Amino acid sequence: MSRRRKDPLRPLTDDERQELTHLSRSHAAPAVHVARAAMLLAVADGSDYQQAARAAGRRGGDAVSHLVARFNREGLEALDPRHGGGHKPSYDTAARDRILREAARIPTPETDGTATWSLSVLRRVLRAAPDGLPKVSTFTIWQVLRGAGYAFQRTRTWCPTGSAVRRRKAGVVTVTDPDAGAKKS
Repeated sequence: MSRRRKDPLRPLTDDERQELTHLSRSHAAPAVHVARAAMLLAVADGSDYQQAARAAGRRGGDAVSHLVARFNREGLEALDPRHGGGHKPSYDTAARDRILREAARIPTPETDGTATWSLSVLRRVLRAAPDGLPKVSTFTIWQVLRGAGYAFQRTRTWCPTGSAVRRRKAGVVTVTDPDAGAKKS
């Protein structure tokens, strides 16, 4: 017999139970969401933490107890993983927006020295700008661009993915992929 639970799972609302059931059966959701939803449902149905962990393919019940305590505080937000370690992000959303604004701008050969953006040219321009980022690295720029949906193309330019310009009989059309967001994550 296990010892008394320090922070037992609160009763689930109908919407929470429905969402957890939907997530636990999903094949398209991230695996961590599916496992956490399965663990919470198992605990809600009366399993102890060890059994709930094993039912979701995990080893120990300690993670389940932490998940239950977090779910009691935050609700369904507890399914999302937090920062997993390493250095904290150096740049906030304002700095990321600044990088994206600069990448969206068309470079001028006279001032920027190029007709297309590369990571090193973007770094040089961002470091030199008065409102720029004096210590930004090419790796940070690459991460921000990839996170925003940009990809390095064969034409050696950074372009947003999920949309393409196509020639049709009626003229030039921009085609957008409705599943682009799902494919990126």
